[in-house]
Amino acid sequence: MTQVKICGNREMSDVMMAAEAGADFTGLVFVPGTRRTLDEEKAIRMIATLREQVPSPPKMVGIFADQPLKEVDRLVRRCGLDMVQLCGGESLDYCGKIGVPVIKVLHVSDALDVANAVDNLSQELLEVGTGGHLATLDRGVEGLQGGTGQSFNWDIARVLSSRGFQFLLAGGLTPENVGPAVSKVRPWGVDVSSGVETGGAKDVEKVRAFIRAVRGVDDGDP
Repeated sequence: MTQVKICGNREMSDVMMAAEAGADFTGLVFVPGTRRTLDEEKAIRMIATLREQVPSPPKMVGIFADQPLKEVDRLVRRCGLDMVQLCGGESLDYCGKIGVPVIKVLHVSDALDVANAVDNLSQELLEVGTGGHLATLDRGVEGLQGGTGQSFNWDIARVLSSRGFQFLLAGGLTPENVGPAVSKVRPWGVDVSSGVETGGAKDVEKVRAFIRAVRGVDDGDP
């Protein structure tokens, strides 16, 4: 079954709607200075409340980018995060020092053709997997570390998936295009944030529609 991660949650209602809709992972942003950054006290309350009210809650993923390892570890322990997603230029050595499972974002350049992009990413995916980590493929945009809301050439991801690499597909996914994306790429999982928002806030109908579209492909529906 394709795993679904709803990222960039800022309110208790966001994580509750993701859980009720059947998300496997929910993401909370701890990158300073970004629009979706959460105050840690609020994050603690959100995670605790979700676990109290939902019998089998989604895994809670903290989003970080090029932050001191001690700060990441502190927030993992204090908030009770299940996983960490690293969106910056963190090394594999850095990833290996995190005390919970890691999702490493790999940025896909639109400056390369399919063959060259596949060659480059194959090596990166191999290194990430050998280190025991998951990977997310997202569109690379200069000056941005993640959450671009822009897609990349899915042919690159399709070839990588056909070669046995497992990853989450991210970038520009919406309830309307995630079904075709999953059908074409067959990723391990998908990751969405702005694609299930209206006016910058999570939209319950879009969250539900997004997950329904993914499950429809899983169940073999056209």
